[in-house]
Amino acid sequence: MAAELHPRSGKLIGLSNSNRTAQRNQPVQEFNHGLVLSREPLRDRDVFTVRIDKKVNSWSGSIEIGVTALDPAALDFPSSATGLKGGSWIVSGCSVLKDGRSVLEEYGRDLDQLGEGDRVGIQRNGRGELHLWVNGQDCGTAASGLPSRLWAVVDLYGKCTQVTVVSCEPPPDTEEQEEDEEEREEEVESPSPAALTTEACRDHEDRTGALVLPAVPALATVMNGSAEEVPEVTRGHSRPDKFPNNFEPDTVLTEHQLFDVFNNAIVSLYRSEDEGGEDLGLGGGGSDSSRAGAGSNNGARGGGGNDNGNGGGAEGGGSTNNSPSGSAGGTAGMAVGTGGMTTNDALLFHEKCGTLIKLSNNNKTAERRRPLDEFNNGVVMTNRPLRHNEMFEIRIDKLVDKWSGSIEIGVTTHNPNNLDYPATMTNLRSGTIMMSGCGILTNGKGTRREYCEFSLDELQEGDHIGLMRKASGALHFYINGIDQGVAANQTPGVVYGVVDLYGMAVKVTIVHNHNHSDRLRRNNAIMRALSPDVGRPRPALSLTPDPEAPDRLLFHPNCGQKAAIIGDGRTALRPHATDDFNHGVVLSNRPLHSNEVFQVRIDKMVDKWAGSIEIGVTTHNPAYLQLPSTMTNLRSGTWMMTGNGVMHNGTTILDEYGHNLDRLKAGDTVGVVRKDDGSLHFFVNGVPQGPAAWNVPPSVYAVVDLYGQAAQATIMDDMADLPPLPDDSSEGPTAMSPGSPCSITGASAASDLRFHQLHGTNAVITNGGRTALRQNCRSEFNDAIVISNRCLRDGELFEIVIQKMVDRWSGSIEAGVTAIRPEELEFPNTMTDIDYDTWMLSGTAIMQDGNTMRNNYGCDLDSLSTGSRIGMMRTASGDLHYYINGVDQGVACTGLPPGKEVYAVIDLYGQCVQVSITSSSGPLDNSLCTSNITEKSFPIHSPVAGVAHRLHNKHGKNVVLLGDGCQAVRVGGYAHGIVFSAKELKTDELFEVKINEVDEQWSGSLRIGLTTLQPPDLPSCPLSGLSPSLTQLRSKVTWLLAGSEVRRNGVLQRQNYGCSLDRLTVGNRVGVKRCSDDTMHIFIDGEDMGPAATAVAKNVYAVLDLYGKVTAVSIVSSTLVEDTESVKAPSLSSDSCSEGEDDSTPCENEPTLVPMAMAFLENHGKNIQLSNQNLTAARVSSYNQGLLVTAQPLPRQQLFQFQIDRLNSSWTSSLSLGVIGHSPDRLNFPSTACCLKRSVWLLQRDSVFHNSLKICENYGPNLDTCPEGTVLGLLVDANGCLHLYVNGMDQGVAAQDIPSPCYPLIDLYGQCEQVTIVTNHVPAVGAESGDVRCQGDMEKADMVDGIKESVCWTPPPAVNPNKTCEYQALCSRFKDLLTLPDGYFNEDAKYNLCYCESCHKLRGDEAYYKRGEPPRDYALPFGWCRFALRIKPHCEVSNTFKKWHIAYHGTSVGSLRRTLDHNQLLPESSSVFSASPVKAEGHGSYGEPEENSAPEREIPCVRLSPTMRYSGLEVFAPKVQFRDPRSLRCHHAQVGFQVCVRPGSYKVGPQSLGISDPLDQRFSNTEIEWITKEKGGTLLYGLLIRVE
Repeated sequence: MAAELHPRSGKLIGLSNSNRTAQRNQPVQEFNHGLVLSREPLRDRDVFTVRIDKKVNSWSGSIEIGVTALDPAALDFPSSATGLKGGSWIVSGCSVLKDGRSVLEEYGRDLDQLGEGDRVGIQRNGRGELHLWVNGQDCGTAASGLPSRLWAVVDLYGKCTQVTVVSCEPPPDTEEQEEDEEEREEEVESPSPAALTTEACRDHEDRTGALVLPAVPALATVMNGSAEEVPEVTRGHSRPDKFPNNFEPDTVLTEHQLFDVFNNAIVSLYRSEDEGGEDLGLGGGGSDSSRAGAGSNNGARGGGGNDNGNGGGAEGGGSTNNSPSGSAGGTAGMAVGTGGMTTNDALLFHEKCGTLIKLSNNNKTAERRRPLDEFNNGVVMTNRPLRHNEMFEIRIDKLVDKWSGSIEIGVTTHNPNNLDYPATMTNLRSGTIMMSGCGILTNGKGTRREYCEFSLDELQEGDHIGLMRKASGALHFYINGIDQGVAANQTPGVVYGVVDLYGMAVKVTIVHNHNHSDRLRRNNAIMRALSPDVGRPRPALSLTPDPEAPDRLLFHPNCGQKAAIIGDGRTALRPHATDDFNHGVVLSNRPLHSNEVFQVRIDKMVDKWAGSIEIGVTTHNPAYLQLPSTMTNLRSGTWMMTGNGVMHNGTTILDEYGHNLDRLKAGDTVGVVRKDDGSLHFFVNGVPQGPAAWNVPPSVYAVVDLYGQAAQATIMDDMADLPPLPDDSSEGPTAMSPGSPCSITGASAASDLRFHQLHGTNAVITNGGRTALRQNCRSEFNDAIVISNRCLRDGELFEIVIQKMVDRWSGSIEAGVTAIRPEELEFPNTMTDIDYDTWMLSGTAIMQDGNTMRNNYGCDLDSLSTGSRIGMMRTASGDLHYYINGVDQGVACTGLPPGKEVYAVIDLYGQCVQVSITSSSGPLDNSLCTSNITEKSFPIHSPVAGVAHRLHNKHGKNVVLLGDGCQAVRVGGYAHGIVFSAKELKTDELFEVKINEVDEQWSGSLRIGLTTLQPPDLPSCPLSGLSPSLTQLRSKVTWLLAGSEVRRNGVLQRQNYGCSLDRLTVGNRVGVKRCSDDTMHIFIDGEDMGPAATAVAKNVYAVLDLYGKVTAVSIVSSTLVEDTESVKAPSLSSDSCSEGEDDSTPCENEPTLVPMAMAFLENHGKNIQLSNQNLTAARVSSYNQGLLVTAQPLPRQQLFQFQIDRLNSSWTSSLSLGVIGHSPDRLNFPSTACCLKRSVWLLQRDSVFHNSLKICENYGPNLDTCPEGTVLGLLVDANGCLHLYVNGMDQGVAAQDIPSPCYPLIDLYGQCEQVTIVTNHVPAVGAESGDVRCQGDMEKADMVDGIKESVCWTPPPAVNPNKTCEYQALCSRFKDLLTLPDGYFNEDAKYNLCYCESCHKLRGDEAYYKRGEPPRDYALPFGWCRFALRIKPHCEVSNTFKKWHIAYHGTSVGSLRRTLDHNQLLPESSSVFSASPVKAEGHGSYGEPEENSAPEREIPCVRLSPTMRYSGLEVFAPKVQFRDPRSLRCHHAQVGFQVCVRPGSYKVGPQSLGISDPLDQRFSNTEIEWITKEKGGTLLYGLLIRVE
């Protein structure tokens, strides 16, 4: 057959070379739609071979190849080959897929690893088998049973962008291979000894109903004679050639098998010790010690006996099985079980499973593929039903942190062979019981919401989950070996175990040893074997307390791996405290009694580590607990005091509590007590620190973690010296450190406002009654109502701050008041369920007694985020007011009974998890009590960072305002979407919005303008009387832009103004300004489109119409004049000088501040090495453990900058940076910054994190793309807002409420290996600097491409002297080879710009900008590198760059020097592109004949284009080959010019190459070519170079 491709292909494919070469268009922007098929069906034995010509590194994945029975002539091409159905076999990576489902894993070569020049082929042989060929090598059979008529398929996916068909013919050695195969078939006819053995096994299976393998010699006895397991042979797998009988070098055991061998040997050792060293039960007959009796404890050999299906003998022999567990004792025994069960009856995962599941490890391990892309389709079931009292237990091997929800486990009556697997098991509506979160679901519906205190969503890697169906029919679940009690009664008799690898859960393994005491003994034995102090006496291990022992508090003998218990159980120590800092957890030997104080004295300290002793309580029984390395890693039932904070289940609930334990010395004491009321208190040196937590369950064990510096502690029995506990714990501590949140120093008389001790079932009150949180926040969304401890006084503000939110639920906090006393309130699920004496704000709705009174109240509680403050107040007149971030939102409702007691109510619903009462709670001014509030009393501060403008609450009837008036959404129809600015615009004040959502079903778009209509004079919302669209708003004078038409009161004033608003889409910005000359200007993406209307009145409001396809906008502008307290000092990139001002306009600066010298702290990550007087830090090994902090705190208004010195492309990801709010002197650095969870703000990639929780996305550039030489900076302004600077440009507010002092933090992670602090040019923001110029100081020649490049995106020369990316350096070396005089180029290299993908994304460049008068679009030259040319003074640069348009001109290398000599494009240029004769009087000519010219005179012209996608074509800019002097590699290069062209000197026309496909999405092919014949009509601005 012909080695050609079919002309029909994927929509991004371009064919060439007689349909032998296929190329995927837009390879950097698109990764799929690259399918091609063979022109004809494959013939048998033909190998259809392609060569990989080009690859890019932008994507993951690469070429995919296979065959399909679908005819390409009628095929509807999917986006990728894996989407082909109807008989398609595709090899993707190292997997084989049939009709999109995986049928074979780990096949052949990994196609993703092939490079350019490698060859890949596909073949169907004569027997209907599919073979893959890579570089001429057959990879073996990939699939069988293929039909005869098949087409070859190649998918140019991901990295693969171009292939060429090289051949389609049989391989040269096909006939020889067939002869060899025939010979092998003849050999098979004579049976081998192995075959005879197999036949004997089959014959025995036919006669007995079960498979019995021949006797196999046991593994060599090790560890006191315990027998090792051999690899099991399941029925569904081929039998190995031989079984191992010892640990010879050729015996290959997997890691899991070796681990099981080791563990079982230790368990067997303990059993032999407990039972007097009896025979371990190696049953069997003959001379071989078969494992037939592995399930027997009496070692019976031969003979008959009762068999319970758990063990047995071999060769017909039986034995009695006394194993304590139905599966632990004898599942490995090779005997015939009752009921015809096979000998290999271990619980495994069934081969049939969810579509994304991959089984391994002999079907004991299940893993969900593509865990970062898919979260479901991960259901697996057991290979057989569960027996009565049989434990089915799994271990969590891998989790990902992307999804909400996690593993689910349970039982089902459905047979896996017949089940059509659902996406999630909870979708099954029959015969299924599942544990999900901490609840039980039966047939998909919740039957027990709080089954246990553990939530499966909070388990970590290494945790165990098990279940057992008792003989009574009761179903029990086990978490880390602890029975959680009865989950369901009367479970059906025949059920299969089922696991759903959902959300975060990715990989699990079945655990076959379930005896808890055995597990504990095994773990302790392993710890002793690995511990350096093996010789120390082993404490007696007892799972049941001695009834005769006194009820004395001691340490339990089960302790941390590096800990030891001495002194009759009173003293705990880390014997090797200078070698290890953790694994020192010890627990009390019994639960604490109520009001019993557990106190220890620190005996010994070491000064090597950071951190110190931690103390607390836990619900876990130490006899069964698998002790973690540190107790704060435990995610359930644990409360710990660490440092001066309190953590619950690994999460900080109090940041500043009591005395800092890290500062204690030897001889100091710490204690803990749980009181009768469930409150938890800590003591330091006998001083009570106040309540730390509430609702702590009664049976808790004391915990001490000998961490870091703490090396030894002893229990203090004498409590006589302890002061009595405070009687009223609700009032907080009696003596506290000044930094404690419960401190009442300086508080007002209203400091007694707390949350009441009565609350919803899921609520927890901590921090002395000032903090409320919802427990199990990812599995429960309601039942968390909290109420104030007393009634509110008239005019008293009750204010809380949101401290924690989750993104799992819809809806959020609800707040209000109720006249119901807490003691009389039966707490419902949500407070809006109450039908009497209750007023609540839910979202934007005001509700009374559960009924909605009004909608669209001035604020939306569902839009608030972490850090937002909510307050409520009843006035003396009975009005209810709400306050958001201190701003009164107006009267919410009236008629609250005056004089009647009302209590504040907070419902921690949905996304809102934790709140705290603020210090602002208390009585307000008398003016507030009567609702007489002015703007000066509470200046408007938007909760959106950096945004001061708001929308007025009077608007069209289809509009809803969100985000405290900063966002507008049209919720219905296509009209009635008019919104106004909240205030009149001041002169030269820009009001700007960003388009957030569009709906393409409508035509038309956003409209914007100015109006004299006063929104306060309009009736209340909804404004049914307001015009449906802005063009019909004529009651007052209105100027507006609709599309590209300017109208006044609906009357057309001007056409073709600027860019049409109908072309805008999501992300574009639109603004309006009333200038001092009474003109209206429209701004699009920050560019002034010029005056749109004149004679505009002074008192005008901005007005927008969310019309047609634009359905949502948000404000991105700030007021021109802000209140005094909110004025910020200008940043380094502040636009204090506008573009239109003269060059001589000075920049006003603040007084100079003396900057503090910064250096890195000696305490840092273990892979960090400091040098250069601690100014340079390098990571010397691995990819993590690279945390750094500065030794000095960062002063307000001082910019801290550092430079990226070295990157290593071997790793992925890169550095992160931020600030930490506490002293790092004794900080114990984790492996990465994201593990820091206390007072940390971190910038990572393009997101902002606070205490490891993401609080902002799409902030600034992606830090992973920063090249070497990038200068990054951090600044905390006077308002406590954190700013990121990139190469001197402020990226805006990243986070708010940064504490003082704070310390800069850097994580040298992944690619980033070295940074250096920039010590020069670090003035306080706003300080004078001779070398840093304001943007207004730049000459107009500095400004091009819509940005002011000299300041925004290139570092100051002194900081980063022309340190460029590798691509820019390569282009620069090519420029040097051209030997062009330096006098042609601008001396200041900072004006040179690289437009490679990394650089332009780092700068945040838009693809298109406007320039000139009138404005005209042009595209940035992505993929090229620009070298700025020297502009001669006589060219009147200022006016040129302001009024002329930008265009591009492709040329040849040979024309460069002549063009530069004349400083303009010449028609006589030798460039193929630039010059062509045009007849002066020809029909359709672009040029007009000059006066007195000859009739047929030909006038040369110059062609330009607004995009380099056209000017850079090879016909215009021929490629030349050169050798890079540094790498000695050959490259191809092209050249061109970026030019300014005078408006009116050129004509716009169609492209002249006959190309039908569009070249640029913004420019039509009919207007992509500009032609000029005027001399002096162009001005050279930059030399463009592109290198391939």
